[in-house]
Amino acid sequence: VQLQASGGGLVQAGGSLRLSCAASGSTLDYYDIGWFRQAPGKEREWVSCISGTDDITYYADSVKGRFTISKDSAKNTVYLQLNSLKPEDTAVYYCAAGYRHGSTCPQTLFGSWGQGTQVTVSS
Repeated sequence: VQLQASGGGLVQAGGSLRLSCAASGSTLDYYDIGWFRQAPGKEREWVSCISGTDDITYYADSVKGRFTISKDSAKNTVYLQLNSLKPEDTAVYYCAAGYRHGSTCPQTLFGSWGQGTQVTVSS
């Protein structure tokens, strides 16, 4: 599966963005799809993921209640709605396909990384 993330941009603190992760080459339903982010000078971290089999969603504590992941199987696309954005959410956001481990999605279990999309939140 090949993934392409899009939808990033510049937004003020408190604003919203919707990121898209479009898949080609295979159906997303075969995989768990995760969103990850990497801020300048920091390691890449897991943000959220959605189960391929039953659409159950999982979130890192830092974004719980503010971000929402969803999937449109007809469009073979996963979305990440970012609300109540904070400057610390500034990062390059990536989507990837793989398999969750319990209630988290470790990067080591994910591959097919798409090109990231930049999210910048100004204060």
